[in-house]
Amino acid sequence: MNQSTSSITFVDVRKRFDFRRISIGRWVTKVERDRSATQFYAALIDLMQALNCPEIVISLRGSLSFSYGIGGRVGVAAHYDPSARTFSLAKNAGPGSIAHEWFHALDHYLADKVFSDSVTGMFASTAWLSEATPVPHALNDKLYRCFKAIALSPDGTTVSDLFRASAAMDRKLKVQYYAKPEELCARAFEAFIDDKVRNKFLVGNTRNSEEAKFGLYPKALQREQINSAFEDYFKSLAVALGR
Repeated sequence: MNQSTSSITFVDVRKRFDFRRISIGRWVTKVERDRSATQFYAALIDLMQALNCPEIVISLRGSLSFSYGIGGRVGVAAHYDPSARTFSLAKNAGPGSIAHEWFHALDHYLADKVFSDSVTGMFASTAWLSEATPVPHALNDKLYRCFKAIALSPDGTTVSDLFRASAAMDRKLKVQYYAKPEELCARAFEAFIDDKVRNKFLVGNTRNSEEAKFGLYPKALQREQINSAFEDYFKSLAVALGR
């Protein structure tokens, strides 16, 4: 597609990626809408190229919806709603949240495809940690290796540094968030994309941000192993889809 990004609209985004639905808030101005459409489109192109996947992967075979400037949460730039299978960006949302939220959507989409007894609304990463019944398939095995590289130490004998730092942050803030399997995996995916793509609207700084300094993104050998596992999974997915 040779269309100039300066003329991109959310209609173009929906047509290119086959999103189930795209909704725009009534208080979003034309300038805000057009700017966000251009940034979102470019970010999805970069994500698609980083994963070497076709558009149907980005929209999860047309099952994923997107909203901009609707139902925002205070202090939250973006979120994924499993009940509606919708990825949402807040109006004037800060950059860097797309990779994280898109992985939540993928994690949710895969749950009942890679585990035979996952419950409604569950993420695949949560099902894996809960020892749900795996569906035998070589591609699924590669996904399980991604989860293992994220949750366990490089030698597989104990929990990972990423998990330890995340649990420590949860204790510090008195919340249950950072160490949840779906959040661990979404941040690990961010790091994987950050090492492949330079697009600040797609992914933030996973190496030098305050969260990174606290250890909330994978580092050193674990980061290498996670990146390798993700690379292997998405390469195999591309082959399966005929790329």
